[in-house]
Amino acid sequence: MRPLRSLLFVPAHRAGWAEKAARTGVDAVILDLEDSVPENSKAEARIEVARSIESLRRDFPQTTILIRPNPLDTDHFGRDLDAVVGPGVSGLLLPKIYNDREVLDFAAVLDHFEIEAGLARGTTELIPTLETARSLVNCERIAACHPRVASLMVAAARDADVSREVGFEWTPEGLETLHYRSKAVLACRAAGLAHPIVGLWQEVKDLDGLRGFAEQNRRLGFAGQVLIHPSHVATVNDVYAPAPTVVERFRRMIDAFDEAQSNGLAAVMFEGEHVDIAHIKTARGVVELADSIASH
Repeated sequence: MRPLRSLLFVPAHRAGWAEKAARTGVDAVILDLEDSVPENSKAEARIEVARSIESLRRDFPQTTILIRPNPLDTDHFGRDLDAVVGPGVSGLLLPKIYNDREVLDFAAVLDHFEIEAGLARGTTELIPTLETARSLVNCERIAACHPRVASLMVAAARDADVSREVGFEWTPEGLETLHYRSKAVLACRAAGLAHPIVGLWQEVKDLDGLRGFAEQNRRLGFAGQVLIHPSHVATVNDVYAPAPTVVERFRRMIDAFDEAQSNGLAAVMFEGEHVDIAHIKTARGVVELADSIASH
């Protein structure tokens, strides 16, 4: 899965909302079949989501399509996967995960639906959501449990499932969730998952607060953020993209190091800084991220 700075939830039963979301320049649209769809609209949502997938594939090929299905303990998840697994869908955002066993169950079920859709096994990636106390405790095992797992999404929302589960009192500063957000980043990195995701900022009109929340999470190591409102896309895309001045400096650093290596040196003085291969690996990663963003 490519790096995703912004991932916008869209209720799957709302006609035209997926296209409206894609027009904002969001990196990924999450077509939500779970909490944002009333129980009596689930069947309608599965019909509409199939139409939305085809529309996004045709008109917005640069936008990654993700689906949030209903959990395994409902009667909906099988019908959800039957409706959505196919060309154009990059992955599933898994809700209400407690441990690695559920991720493995989803992965096994996906084999069946991919075969039925004519896809190669493993095409559809998984992003487990850490929104329960048990999932936060088990995040290392969840991150490493299956090759389909592409990232983790750690929830830190106000008055949501995670705050009720853990029992914390939400503050804009986020100290009450700092420990488990950091733990989720480490779990991702230890499992070789380079792009951990955080969510979400619920104060829709507070764009300054959104920017502060995003900047804090970027500094912690998160690469992207789940959103609930289109007005948040531009801010989040800006925060999680490397600054042009930083990218250009790293390009110059790489050039200077490559020249030094060609002369048999393993380090170079660059703009007053001692630079060796460790610094260059970091620089190359930032440049590759910037190039990936620019190409979409």
